[in-house]
Amino acid sequence: MKKIFLMLKVLIVMSFASLQSANAADAVYTSFFSNKAAGGYDVVSYFTENKAVEGSDEYKLQYNGADWLFSTKEHLTLFKNNPEKYAPQYGGYCAWAMADNETAPGKPAFWSVYKGKLYLNYDESVQATWIADKDNFITKADLNWSKLDKE
Repeated sequence: MKKIFLMLKVLIVMSFASLQSANAADAVYTSFFSNKAAGGYDVVSYFTENKAVEGSDEYKLQYNGADWLFSTKEHLTLFKNNPEKYAPQYGGYCAWAMADNETAPGKPAFWSVYKGKLYLNYDESVQATWIADKDNFITKADLNWSKLDKE
């Protein structure tokens, strides 16, 4: 029953995601009403402060067609010098959904850094499922992301 509930939830999330993104195959997930990557959160802070920190329009950078916001000038510089290190995997889409060959929004509050890479998930229950078998899900998601036609 729990698995059915989770699958139903994912279907709802995926339907919602299609409304939030102009194109589910965008290289970087942004909401329908904004061009902010990672919901406007400072992706470097996950690595340097081990927490989600909101970015500021004062420290903004365009990368891969999206606006990336940072909480400090130092974080902006770190990202600018090595964006692949700090940008979330799968363009910020939910890592668990990508493992299922789907797209759903990754939410900045549900994150993990694993083996030096940032992963976002849709919500707490999806993240718990993903974390329980992350190596397997990462293998699947990497393959699915590589085959996705990204604009």
